[in-house]
Amino acid sequence: MGFLLAVSLVSNISYAALPQQVRIAYSGGSQVIILAKADGSLDKAFGTKVQWVQFASGADALNYFASNAIDIANFGSSPATAGLVRKLPIEIVGVSGVIASYERLIGKGGINSLKDLEGKRVAYPPNSTSQYALDAAIKVYHLDRSKITLLPLRPAEMVAAWKRGDIDAGYVWAPFAQELEASGGHQVFATKDLQKDGYLIYNNYAVRKTFADQYPQIVSAFLRVHQQKVDEFRKNPEQAAEIVAKEVGAPVTTATNTLSGLEYPSIQEQATNAWLGEGQNTNNTGLGKALSKTASFLAETGEVRKRDIPANWDAAINSRYLREAAHSAP
Repeated sequence: MGFLLAVSLVSNISYAALPQQVRIAYSGGSQVIILAKADGSLDKAFGTKVQWVQFASGADALNYFASNAIDIANFGSSPATAGLVRKLPIEIVGVSGVIASYERLIGKGGINSLKDLEGKRVAYPPNSTSQYALDAAIKVYHLDRSKITLLPLRPAEMVAAWKRGDIDAGYVWAPFAQELEASGGHQVFATKDLQKDGYLIYNNYAVRKTFADQYPQIVSAFLRVHQQKVDEFRKNPEQAAEIVAKEVGAPVTTATNTLSGLEYPSIQEQATNAWLGEGQNTNNTGLGKALSKTASFLAETGEVRKRDIPANWDAAINSRYLREAAHSAP
Protein backbone atom coordinates (compact mmCIF):
# COMPACT_ATOMS: atom_id res chain seq x y z
CA MET A 1 0.00 0.00 0.00
CA GLY A 2 2.83 2.38 0.90
CA PHE A 3 4.55 1.68 -2.45
CA LEU A 4 1.39 2.24 -4.45
CA LEU A 5 0.73 5.47 -2.60
CA ALA A 6 4.26 6.65 -3.20
CA VAL A 7 3.89 5.94 -6.94
CA SER A 8 0.57 7.78 -6.90
CA LEU A 9 2.10 10.80 -5.22
CA VAL A 10 4.98 10.93 -7.66
CA SER A 11 2.63 10.66 -10.61
CA ASN A 12 0.51 13.43 -9.15
CA ILE A 13 3.42 15.85 -9.00
CA SER A 14 5.41 14.77 -12.04
CA TYR A 15 3.84 17.43 -14.19
CA ALA A 16 5.61 20.20 -12.31
CA ALA A 17 9.28 21.07 -12.19
CA LEU A 18 10.97 19.73 -9.08
CA PRO A 19 13.70 21.27 -6.95
CA GLN A 20 17.03 19.44 -6.76
CA GLN A 21 16.33 18.84 -3.08
CA VAL A 22 13.83 19.74 -0.35
CA ARG A 23 15.44 20.92 2.88
CA ILE A 24 13.43 19.88 5.94
CA ALA A 25 14.40 21.14 9.39
CA TYR A 26 13.70 19.12 12.53
CA SER A 27 14.77 19.25 16.17
CA GLY A 28 16.40 15.83 16.30
CA GLY A 29 13.83 14.61 18.80
CA SER A 30 11.22 11.88 18.44
CA GLN A 31 8.50 13.08 16.07
CA VAL A 32 6.20 11.10 13.78
CA ILE A 33 7.75 12.70 10.69
CA ILE A 34 11.00 10.93 11.61
CA LEU A 35 9.28 7.75 10.41
CA ALA A 36 9.45 9.31 6.93
CA LYS A 37 13.14 10.05 7.42
CA ALA A 38 13.75 6.44 8.34
CA ASP A 39 12.00 4.88 5.34
CA GLY A 40 12.62 7.59 2.74
CA SER A 41 8.93 7.97 2.02
CA LEU A 42 9.17 11.74 1.56
CA ASP A 43 11.89 11.33 -1.08
CA LYS A 44 9.59 8.89 -2.89
CA ALA A 45 6.55 11.11 -2.52
CA PHE A 46 8.37 14.21 -3.76
CA GLY A 47 10.29 12.49 -6.54
CA THR A 48 13.42 14.32 -5.43
CA LYS A 49 16.01 14.19 -2.65
CA VAL A 50 15.27 15.32 0.90
CA GLN A 51 17.98 16.95 2.99
CA TRP A 52 17.28 16.77 6.73
CA VAL A 53 18.62 19.75 8.68
CA GLN A 54 18.78 19.41 12.46
CA PHE A 55 18.39 22.38 14.82
CA ALA A 56 18.51 22.82 18.60
CA SER A 57 15.63 25.27 19.14
CA GLY A 58 12.90 27.18 17.34
CA ALA A 59 15.12 30.26 17.29
CA ASP A 60 17.58 28.30 15.15
CA ALA A 61 14.78 27.33 12.76
CA LEU A 62 13.93 31.02 12.33
CA ASN A 63 17.56 31.81 11.57
CA TYR A 64 17.65 29.04 8.97
CA PHE A 65 14.54 30.44 7.32
CA ALA A 66 16.00 33.96 7.40
CA SER A 67 19.16 32.78 5.64
CA ASN A 68 17.19 30.74 3.08
CA ALA A 69 18.81 27.53 4.34
CA ILE A 70 15.62 25.46 4.70
CA ASP A 71 12.26 25.03 2.95
CA ILE A 72 10.03 23.30 5.53
CA ALA A 73 10.40 23.13 9.31
CA ASN A 74 8.69 21.39 12.20
CA PHE A 75 8.96 23.58 15.30
CA GLY A 76 7.00 25.26 18.06
CA SER A 77 4.12 27.69 17.77
CA SER A 78 5.80 30.34 19.94
CA PRO A 79 8.93 30.88 17.82
CA ALA A 80 6.82 30.53 14.67
CA THR A 81 4.59 33.37 15.92
CA ALA A 82 7.66 35.49 16.64
CA GLY A 83 8.91 34.91 13.12
CA LEU A 84 5.58 35.85 11.60
CA VAL A 85 5.32 39.06 13.64
CA ARG A 86 8.83 39.96 12.50
CA LYS A 87 7.66 39.58 8.88
CA LEU A 88 9.70 36.47 8.16
CA PRO A 89 8.38 35.23 4.76
CA ILE A 90 6.95 31.96 6.00
CA GLU A 91 3.46 30.54 6.42
CA ILE A 92 1.97 27.88 8.65
CA VAL A 93 0.58 25.01 6.61
CA GLY A 94 -0.21 22.41 9.26
CA VAL A 95 0.04 21.22 12.85
CA SER A 96 2.46 18.37 13.48
CA GLY A 97 1.28 17.77 17.02
CA VAL A 98 -0.45 19.47 19.94
CA ILE A 99 1.83 19.57 22.96
CA ALA A 100 0.39 17.57 25.85
CA SER A 101 2.92 15.92 28.15
CA TYR A 102 5.79 16.14 25.65
CA GLU A 103 6.85 19.38 27.34
CA ARG A 104 6.67 19.62 31.10
CA LEU A 105 7.99 21.23 34.23
CA ILE A 106 10.47 19.04 36.14
CA GLY A 107 11.27 19.93 39.74
CA LYS A 108 13.65 18.73 42.41
CA GLY A 109 12.62 17.58 45.86
CA GLY A 110 10.41 20.09 47.66
CA ILE A 111 8.80 21.36 44.46
CA ASN A 112 5.44 19.60 44.27
CA SER A 113 3.23 22.36 42.86
CA LEU A 114 3.57 25.50 40.79
CA LYS A 115 3.33 27.60 43.97
CA ASP A 116 6.55 25.98 45.15
CA LEU A 117 8.41 27.72 42.31
CA GLU A 118 8.39 30.95 44.27
CA GLY A 119 11.83 31.46 45.77
CA LYS A 120 13.36 28.96 43.32
CA ARG A 121 15.57 29.05 40.20
CA VAL A 122 13.64 27.90 37.14
CA ALA A 123 15.15 27.40 33.69
CA TYR A 124 13.47 27.42 30.27
CA PRO A 125 14.64 27.42 26.63
CA PRO A 126 14.26 31.00 25.35
CA ASN A 127 11.84 31.74 22.51
CA SER A 128 10.17 28.36 22.81
CA THR A 129 6.79 26.81 23.50
CA SER A 130 8.18 25.77 26.89
CA GLN A 131 8.80 29.41 27.79
CA TYR A 132 5.29 30.29 26.65
CA ALA A 133 3.77 27.46 28.71
CA LEU A 134 5.80 28.39 31.80
CA ASP A 135 4.78 32.04 31.60
CA ALA A 136 1.17 31.08 30.95
CA ALA A 137 1.22 28.83 34.03
CA ILE A 138 2.67 31.65 36.14
CA LYS A 139 -0.12 33.93 34.94
CA VAL A 140 -3.00 31.43 35.18
CA TYR A 141 -2.06 30.24 38.66
CA HIS A 142 -1.34 33.76 39.95
CA LEU A 143 2.26 33.15 41.00
CA ASP A 144 4.42 36.05 42.15
CA ARG A 145 6.79 36.31 39.21
CA SER A 146 9.14 38.60 41.15
CA LYS A 147 9.85 35.75 43.56
CA ILE A 148 10.92 33.34 40.81
CA THR A 149 14.43 33.48 39.33
CA LEU A 150 13.84 32.71 35.65
CA LEU A 151 16.90 31.55 33.70
CA PRO A 152 16.95 31.26 29.89
CA LEU A 153 19.02 28.18 28.98
CA ARG A 154 19.21 25.96 25.95
CA PRO A 155 18.04 22.40 26.72
CA ALA A 156 21.54 20.88 26.93
CA GLU A 157 22.70 23.80 29.09
CA MET A 158 19.68 23.25 31.34
CA VAL A 159 20.62 19.63 31.93
CA ALA A 160 24.20 20.62 32.78
CA ALA A 161 22.99 23.37 35.16
CA TRP A 162 20.62 20.90 36.82
CA LYS A 163 23.43 18.41 37.45
CA ARG A 164 25.65 21.19 38.87
CA GLY A 165 22.87 22.21 41.24
CA ASP A 166 22.48 25.66 39.65
CA ILE A 167 18.71 25.34 39.08
CA ASP A 168 15.80 23.89 41.02
CA ALA A 169 13.39 23.26 38.15
CA GLY A 170 13.25 23.28 34.38
CA TYR A 171 10.48 23.46 31.79
CA VAL A 172 11.60 21.56 28.71
CA TRP A 173 10.71 18.91 26.15
CA ALA A 174 11.79 15.31 25.70
CA PRO A 175 14.42 13.86 25.78
CA PHE A 176 15.83 16.55 28.08
CA ALA A 177 12.86 16.26 30.45
CA GLN A 178 13.70 12.58 30.93
CA GLU A 179 17.33 13.48 31.66
CA LEU A 180 16.17 15.78 34.46
CA GLU A 181 13.85 13.06 35.77
CA ALA A 182 16.68 10.52 35.66
CA SER A 183 18.80 12.90 37.74
CA GLY A 184 16.43 13.18 40.67
CA GLY A 185 13.60 15.21 39.18
CA HIS A 186 9.87 14.60 38.91
CA GLN A 187 7.03 16.03 36.84
CA VAL A 188 5.24 18.96 38.45
CA PHE A 189 3.18 20.30 35.55
CA ALA A 190 2.59 19.51 31.86
CA THR A 191 1.58 21.77 28.99
CA LYS A 192 -1.66 19.82 28.49
CA ASP A 193 -2.78 21.19 31.89
CA LEU A 194 -3.17 24.62 30.21
CA GLN A 195 -5.69 23.44 27.60
CA LYS A 196 -8.63 23.91 29.99
CA ASP A 197 -7.54 27.55 30.35
CA GLY A 198 -7.75 28.18 26.62
CA TYR A 199 -4.09 27.81 25.67
CA LEU A 200 -3.42 25.96 22.42
CA ILE A 201 0.30 25.23 22.31
CA TYR A 202 1.54 23.10 19.45
CA ASN A 203 4.28 22.27 16.99
CA ASN A 204 3.59 23.40 13.46
CA TYR A 205 4.83 22.91 9.93
CA ALA A 206 6.03 26.18 8.46
CA VAL A 207 7.13 26.66 4.85
CA ARG A 208 8.99 29.39 2.99
CA LYS A 209 6.35 31.26 1.00
CA THR A 210 8.40 31.36 -2.19
CA PHE A 211 8.99 27.60 -1.98
CA ALA A 212 5.30 26.87 -1.37
CA ASP A 213 4.29 29.14 -4.25
CA GLN A 214 6.72 27.41 -6.60
CA TYR A 215 6.14 23.84 -5.44
CA PRO A 216 2.62 23.63 -3.97
CA GLN A 217 2.36 19.94 -4.89
CA ILE A 218 5.34 19.14 -2.65
CA VAL A 219 3.78 20.88 0.35
CA SER A 220 0.55 18.91 -0.13
CA ALA A 221 2.49 15.67 -0.54
CA PHE A 222 4.42 16.43 2.65
CA LEU A 223 1.18 16.78 4.61
CA ARG A 224 -0.20 13.55 3.15
CA VAL A 225 2.93 11.69 4.26
CA HIS A 226 2.64 13.27 7.72
CA GLN A 227 -0.86 11.80 8.02
CA GLN A 228 0.39 8.41 6.83
CA LYS A 229 3.00 8.42 9.59
CA VAL A 230 0.46 9.44 12.23
CA ASP A 231 -1.69 6.52 11.08
CA GLU A 232 1.31 4.17 11.25
CA PHE A 233 2.10 5.34 14.78
CA ARG A 234 -1.50 4.83 15.92
CA LYS A 235 -1.66 1.37 14.34
CA ASN A 236 1.56 0.14 15.94
CA PRO A 237 2.98 2.62 18.49
CA GLU A 238 5.60 0.17 19.78
CA GLN A 239 7.08 -0.44 16.34
CA ALA A 240 6.97 3.27 15.50
CA ALA A 241 8.81 4.12 18.72
CA GLU A 242 11.50 1.54 17.94
CA ILE A 243 12.04 2.98 14.45
CA VAL A 244 12.15 6.57 15.66
CA ALA A 245 14.44 5.72 18.59
CA LYS A 246 16.94 4.06 16.26
CA GLU A 247 16.81 6.98 13.82
CA VAL A 248 17.43 9.71 16.43
CA GLY A 249 19.70 7.68 18.68
CA ALA A 250 17.42 7.70 21.71
CA PRO A 251 16.22 4.98 24.09
CA VAL A 252 12.95 3.38 23.00
CA THR A 253 11.35 4.50 26.27
CA THR A 254 12.21 8.12 25.40
CA ALA A 255 10.72 7.83 21.91
CA THR A 256 7.60 6.19 23.34
CA ASN A 257 7.21 8.92 25.94
CA THR A 258 7.68 11.67 23.36
CA LEU A 259 5.43 10.29 20.62
CA SER A 260 2.63 9.61 23.10
CA GLY A 261 3.09 13.07 24.64
CA LEU A 262 1.62 14.76 21.58
CA GLU A 263 -1.94 14.82 20.23
CA TYR A 264 -2.44 14.52 16.47
CA PRO A 265 -5.39 16.22 14.76
CA SER A 266 -5.90 14.70 11.31
CA ILE A 267 -5.30 16.73 8.17
CA GLN A 268 -9.06 16.60 7.59
CA GLU A 269 -9.67 18.10 11.05
CA GLN A 270 -6.94 20.69 10.52
CA ALA A 271 -8.71 21.97 7.40
CA THR A 272 -11.70 23.02 9.52
CA ASN A 273 -12.31 26.25 11.41
CA ALA A 274 -11.22 24.62 14.67
CA TRP A 275 -7.67 24.62 13.33
CA LEU A 276 -6.36 26.32 10.16
CA GLY A 277 -9.78 27.01 8.65
CA GLU A 278 -10.95 27.08 5.08
CA GLY A 279 -8.92 30.03 3.81
CA GLN A 280 -11.13 32.87 5.06
CA ASN A 281 -11.51 34.87 8.26
CA THR A 282 -8.32 33.39 9.71
CA ASN A 283 -8.50 35.47 12.90
CA ASN A 284 -11.47 33.41 14.06
CA THR A 285 -9.89 30.02 13.39
CA GLY A 286 -8.38 27.99 16.20
CA LEU A 287 -4.88 28.75 14.99
CA GLY A 288 -5.66 32.41 14.39
CA LYS A 289 -6.83 32.82 17.97
CA ALA A 290 -3.76 30.94 19.22
CA LEU A 291 -1.47 33.17 17.17
CA SER A 292 -3.11 36.31 18.58
CA LYS A 293 -2.77 35.04 22.14
CA THR A 294 0.84 34.00 21.62
CA ALA A 295 1.74 37.28 19.92
CA SER A 296 0.30 39.25 22.85
CA PHE A 297 2.37 37.17 25.24
CA LEU A 298 5.52 37.75 23.20
CA ALA A 299 4.84 41.49 23.19
CA GLU A 300 4.42 41.47 26.98
CA THR A 301 7.78 39.76 27.41
CA GLY A 302 9.53 42.08 24.96
CA GLU A 303 10.20 39.35 22.42
CA VAL A 304 8.28 41.29 19.72
CA ARG A 305 6.91 44.81 19.42
CA LYS A 306 3.16 45.17 19.92
CA ARG A 307 2.89 47.56 16.98
CA ASP A 308 4.31 44.86 14.68
CA ILE A 309 1.52 42.36 15.41
CA PRO A 310 -0.57 42.13 12.22
CA ALA A 311 -4.25 43.03 12.21
CA ASN A 312 -5.06 39.58 10.81
CA TRP A 313 -3.29 36.30 10.08
CA ASP A 314 -4.40 35.91 6.47
CA ALA A 315 -0.79 35.96 5.24
CA ALA A 316 0.40 33.66 8.03
CA ILE A 317 -2.02 30.72 7.79
CA ASN A 318 -2.42 28.86 4.52
CA SER A 319 -4.80 25.90 4.65
CA ARG A 320 -4.78 25.38 0.89
CA TYR A 321 -2.26 22.54 1.09
CA LEU A 322 -4.12 20.80 3.90
CA ARG A 323 -7.34 20.91 1.91
CA GLU A 324 -5.58 19.54 -1.19
CA ALA A 325 -3.90 16.83 0.87
CA ALA A 326 -7.14 15.86 2.60
CA HIS A 327 -9.03 15.78 -0.71
CA SER A 328 -6.51 13.46 -2.35
CA ALA A 329 -5.78 11.29 0.70
CA PRO A 330 -6.71 7.62 0.24
